[in-house]
Amino acid sequence: MSPNDSTFFSDKLTPRELARALAQGLDPIVEVASMDGVYIVRLHHANGISELCDSNGNTCTYMGTGKIREVLGNMGLKNGVLTWSDQCGDEMIGCGGQSVSQEEMLLNGTRISFR
Repeated sequence: MSPNDSTFFSDKLTPRELARALAQGLDPIVEVASMDGVYIVRLHHANGISELCDSNGNTCTYMGTGKIREVLGNMGLKNGVLTWSDQCGDEMIGCGGQSVSQEEMLLNGTRISFR
């Protein structure tokens, strides 16, 4: 399997698939997305964006960053970007807004270490 293999076109990757892909040269930008105290992991790579999921295809959720650091650090990943989505407006009072793009979230996120 190579980083250009069709496996990487999937929007979901299990930790096992990720470890195999990393061993074959995949070098993703790791995003740890915070959503009101629940975290998910997104992997940005040449073929798109994949979420870390379990063997049933359900997105892995974490209640803190410690387990994420342990899982990803043990795979050899050194760092990532912590992002968060905030409301871009308040529909209760009719105050609209413009959502932040994925690139803007990564650019303005907080760099974090897995080691």
